[in-house]
Amino acid sequence: MRFMMLVKANTDYEAGKPPSPALMEAIGKASVDQARAGILLESGGLLPSSAGALVRVEKGKIKIIDGPFAEAKELIGGYAVLKASSKEEAIQMGRDFMQLHVDVLGPDFSGELEVRQMFEHPPGI
Repeated sequence: MRFMMLVKANTDYEAGKPPSPALMEAIGKASVDQARAGILLESGGLLPSSAGALVRVEKGKIKIIDGPFAEAKELIGGYAVLKASSKEEAIQMGRDFMQLHVDVLGPDFSGELEVRQMFEHPPGI
């Protein structure tokens, strides 16, 4: 099964502040280890919403809204696609990733990661 981990943004992210070098180094090491083990299938970070746009459809009309967007805590700052044998295993992977943040950034860190199972197409489609 494939699961997507969605890391929520914060105000520093939305302001364009880069993550700490120590955190990036720790994430890089964990990513290499997971990729070698065949667990990490894809990952990436996103630029702040000021570099993006919303495409909204309402009552049959399409509206384009340039960023930035209002609620930073509702935005996705990064993602990873991981292979796991169960939802519980995927949740543990998400927990481990957020623990890495606490270990590097300290006990005052607060953040959120969403774990979502991905739809699998039947073979041949």
